[in-house]
Amino acid sequence: MEHDASDAGEARYELVISVDARRSGQYGDAEKPRMRERIYRILDTAFAQAGVDRRALYTGDRGDGVLMAVPGRIAVTRLLGLWMVEVHESLREENSSLRVPLGLRIAMHVGPVRHDSNGINGRAVDLACRLADADVGRRLLDAEGADLVLVVSGSLYHDVVSAGGKFILPERFAPAELDLKEGEFTGWFHLPGRARPDFSRLAPQGPAESGEDSGSSGDGPLPEGSGSKGGGPRPVDAEGRDDGPLDEGGGPRPVDAEGRDDGPLDEGGGPRPVDAEGRDDGPARYVAGGDLSVNRDNVYHQPVHIGRTVDSDRRKG
Repeated sequence: MEHDASDAGEARYELVISVDARRSGQYGDAEKPRMRERIYRILDTAFAQAGVDRRALYTGDRGDGVLMAVPGRIAVTRLLGLWMVEVHESLREENSSLRVPLGLRIAMHVGPVRHDSNGINGRAVDLACRLADADVGRRLLDAEGADLVLVVSGSLYHDVVSAGGKFILPERFAPAELDLKEGEFTGWFHLPGRARPDFSRLAPQGPAESGEDSGSSGDGPLPEGSGSKGGGPRPVDAEGRDDGPLDEGGGPRPVDAEGRDDGPLDEGGGPRPVDAEGRDDGPARYVAGGDLSVNRDNVYHQPVHIGRTVDSDRRKG
């Protein structure tokens, strides 16, 4: 895509499309070239079938995806409708012969885009990339067993998608609030060929996918015992530091004059008795996890097996 020198530094409203491959970090060096070939073959086939000359677009390679800017003379509805249908069909055809199917996350947003000798830039570009990288899209693919998800910005949904059109079904888009680096945004998600996404089916947010940076801030579920009883964050002090362990009711446990944990509480909320060496002198805690063990002072005493005992030397006939 060529731009006149007079265009340098001038922002033009364009459709930005960001395409990312699912779990790209799990592809080995020998597999990535074939993955990239499939992505470009899918996109090029879809452009040809939709009657869009890809040479009219800016196309930037991202290693595991593609970043594109579509000039205003090409109808946005053509990309949202017919082009997405063709992407879906081309992806299905590619995946029909693959043991591990290729998955794609596609994001679209319209906004001011600046072109220079090195590529494109602007908040519209940043937002499109953030939307494609949103954790909700990843989780939707897994929860629905799908291979393609489209997410559009709130403004693109309300300005274009909501009005419908050829192959554009607004009733099959569902909104989700996203906490992105630039702030909170609403993304509208669509699974081509499927019903409206049901976010209640999504698994709780966890760590980033293996080999792939999800772009999340790590606000997934807390490890057992690390947060409040209701699953919220542990209390922090004025400087944002962890403000100590919690009692069973979710409040902070008492600490001594030096800020150290002053021991567990009894049922009435007071400190439990300790022996001469300062160890908890109350009842031992029993933790069952297949076997039953007694834990006192972080030491396990006399494990007791619950259930049948199987002699490893014997096998059922």
